[in-house]
Amino acid sequence: METLTINGFDAQALRATIEAVTENRQLGHVTFAVHGEWRGGLSMRATTGALVQGGSSDQTRLGKYVMESDEPTALLGTDTAVSPAEYVLQALAGCYTVTLVANAAARGIELKSYRLDLEADFDLSGFLGVDHSVSPGVQGVRVRVELDAPGVSRDQLVELVELVEQRSPIRDTLVRGVPVTTELA
Repeated sequence: METLTINGFDAQALRATIEAVTENRQLGHVTFAVHGEWRGGLSMRATTGALVQGGSSDQTRLGKYVMESDEPTALLGTDTAVSPAEYVLQALAGCYTVTLVANAAARGIELKSYRLDLEADFDLSGFLGVDHSVSPGVQGVRVRVELDAPGVSRDQLVELVELVEQRSPIRDTLVRGVPVTTELA
């Protein structure tokens, strides 16, 4: 059987994955992990942990990727790395890309180009404890999507973007509000 690749993505593998998760819902249960260590100042170094899917651990990801974070000097950091806020935007952009490309491929939509611009607004008065009525988190996120898909109508592209909004796990995480537990070891 020849592989059906659309936008550099294996559409047949997507269908096979959907079938596998439909038959065994446990395969859809995935846990990502990151291990972080403070580097002084506002700097953090994190490495990927094992990926667990359907109860099976993939140890090959353990320490495979490194992520550094810091804050810009205007926010009292040393500007040696990406800020945590920029990582949130990157996570959303990356997830939008996965969701958009997979759904475009599933619909036979070939993309010539794809671009995202994201912005997140904060009010530091919440983080700094200046105003306790202000949330310390993101106040709003804006995403601008540019798609070039020759022969595809604007209505089809709007529908594709709506699917991204419905199915992106990271967007869902941001808009739904997920319980986060923190414990001192």
